[in-house]
Amino acid sequence: MTSLIVQAFQTSRDGYSADRILCDPELNSVFFEACRKLGLDENQATINRHLLNVRKSGKLGSGTTRQTRFKDDEYRFAAEMATRHLERRDAVSLDEILIDPSRAEEFDSLCDSLCSGFSPLQYRWSALGLRKQRCLAPEIVAHAVPATAVVIHKCNEVRTELIPSDSGLYIFFDETQTLYVGEASNLRSRLKKHLDHSDNKQLARWFWEHGFENARLELHVLDARYSTRIRRSLESELIRSRKPVFNIQGIDPR
Repeated sequence: MTSLIVQAFQTSRDGYSADRILCDPELNSVFFEACRKLGLDENQATINRHLLNVRKSGKLGSGTTRQTRFKDDEYRFAAEMATRHLERRDAVSLDEILIDPSRAEEFDSLCDSLCSGFSPLQYRWSALGLRKQRCLAPEIVAHAVPATAVVIHKCNEVRTELIPSDSGLYIFFDETQTLYVGEASNLRSRLKKHLDHSDNKQLARWFWEHGFENARLELHVLDARYSTRIRRSLESELIRSRKPVFNIQGIDPR
């Protein structure tokens, strides 16, 4: 198996790295077809996992590699939020997102909904870059306390009567930054207050100045057995990792 993966990689890589093959839908299709021609009949996600494992084992060989560089300032935050969303919702890693074509396509769609106009390769490469820069450190408490549901809404389309009355976490963000993180014993009641007129003065002012059109709301619904102390631990972890501007004193997002 390893020798066939290496052979397919060498014939399809076009001088690029294994990471580029995993992130580039066109190159990945070429690699997958090369594997098929060599007799590997597993699905694309399994083939990609083999490639990743062979790369990690150092058996792909060495040599000159063509560089991949993008200026990702505009869409870096979208890549971060899409990665975090799928990691939390499905309890998967970034590697698992990238090797599975269906998850990778959902990742692309999430990125595009936040910051449109860029390619799947650019979104995926940005996520890899964030991890290499240690900007996607695991949220350990969140892994230990799974959510029963994780969903994203556009704030201007939220119907508060459809928000669950369960306990959980919520995150307000726009296309460039996390605005506010909170926890609640009753998400519907708490979010109705935020969307009517938030008791966080800075967030209320932001909504008044910018409106709801570009804002998003991510909900992490929790099982009723989790206590207030656990919710607050989750909230603290999200504040540390997401750096919401209205939970941190002295930062003006304008």
